[in-house]
Amino acid sequence: MSEEARLVVWVRGQVQGVGFRWFTRARALEIGELSGFALNLDDGRVQVVAEGPRAGCQSLLDWLARGDTPGRVDGVTEIWDTPRGGYDTFAIR
Repeated sequence: MSEEARLVVWVRGQVQGVGFRWFTRARALEIGELSGFALNLDDGRVQVVAEGPRAGCQSLLDWLARGDTPGRVDGVTEIWDTPRGGYDTFAIR
């Protein structure tokens, strides 16, 4: 059985107004078994919260950090934690 995890990521760069949150949601759904959200922050970053199998969370983090995303990713900061629950799907906020 896969270990469950919570991943919180802050993505810096040109990541607002380019469909970044929508592509992040699509990628999370493609990976499967992930719930959470992608949210634009007032300072220009996007916050991504994902809960699910640790391997799935890692796959999403790798995709975010690789820069194979809309816009331009200058860097990511992540925190790993234990899942808190409360998400039915992967949403855009």
